[in-house]
Amino acid sequence: MSSTARRGIAVAGVIAMSTAALAACGSSGGPVAGATQVSIKLTDKGCEPDVTTAPAGPVTFTVIGGSSAVTEAELMKRDRVLAEKENIAAGLTRTFSASLQPGTYTLYCKGGKGAERVDFIVTAALATNGAKATAAAALTQAGVDYATYVKSQTALLLTSTKTFTDAVRAGNVAAAKAAYPLARVYYERIEPVAESFGDLDPDIDARSGDVSDQSKWTGFHRIEKALWIDNSTAGMTPMANGLDDNVAKLNTLVQTLTFDSATIANGAGELLDEVGKSKITGEEENYSHIDLVDFVGNVDGSKAAFDALKPGLQQLKPDLADKIQQRFDALYAALAKYKTGSGPADYRNYSEVSSSERKSLAAAVDALAEPISTVAGIVVRG
Repeated sequence: MSSTARRGIAVAGVIAMSTAALAACGSSGGPVAGATQVSIKLTDKGCEPDVTTAPAGPVTFTVIGGSSAVTEAELMKRDRVLAEKENIAAGLTRTFSASLQPGTYTLYCKGGKGAERVDFIVTAALATNGAKATAAAALTQAGVDYATYVKSQTALLLTSTKTFTDAVRAGNVAAAKAAYPLARVYYERIEPVAESFGDLDPDIDARSGDVSDQSKWTGFHRIEKALWIDNSTAGMTPMANGLDDNVAKLNTLVQTLTFDSATIANGAGELLDEVGKSKITGEEENYSHIDLVDFVGNVDGSKAAFDALKPGLQQLKPDLADKIQQRFDALYAALAKYKTGSGPADYRNYSEVSSSERKSLAAAVDALAEPISTVAGIVVRG
């Protein structure tokens, strides 16, 4: 998981193998040709964009670090994060792109003393020429297809979480441990969507180190600790009830979501970023060690995002679409040897995976993350 509290935490050891993936995921890989260019300087005041309006269509935001206190910029629509760049120290420059419809957005630079939030206005849509109309239609359909996927996975998350929490409430430790991994699969597949809803992701998926006040630690990992460390469900009924409530809230929120192609592409990259930041290192499932389950869930979600975009991408850049497909196939082949059954949560305990094996998996993630990082820029440009 990737709560706001732990984003940007440096990781050591095998994570060094994923440097390229971390640098690239979630962005367009640089300014997009034909996009409106917006420069945002980070200062102690917050966001200082050079312009605060743009025509609808592709927009590339270049974020320039200039403050030790303000090191991230987010593009938001109401309370939802659409795109972001973090850990931008003074002297660094990062870019992200988005395809925007007319409306009022917010540039959010956390920690700013005077301009933490700046309105960004997108005006009338640009026309598309006939040569790009077919690709544009396919990418529009991608939004419909991906929204359907997110809704289906959230519905499965709702039911699998209820199976898990029912076992917790019944005091059945063995049944709860058996049900836990499957619920995790469905959550990890849609993790960037949950993260877009502010505190909802930390409430569901925070780890102990993400929460300064342990009395406020809730969600999957709080119960995971009770099950695997204490071997008990004592005192966990309120946690189970709260988890059900938050997953139900997520299920309600996703029903009205829409996705543009750049958001889908950025989400595919963010899911691979999740693998590099916490799944590869084994720090996500610190008590149960089912990290491979989460690993595969993130890869599945990234693949679903790519599958939605693939028809449009094949028209815009077929060689890239083929390369990404091949690298997904290679990553799944690398993961296959760790399968212990036919179910989506049937994988070996991560404590049994050697350091050299983890490095090999990291290399396969890197190989996929590199071409995925270029997709947002391509689909934004259209």
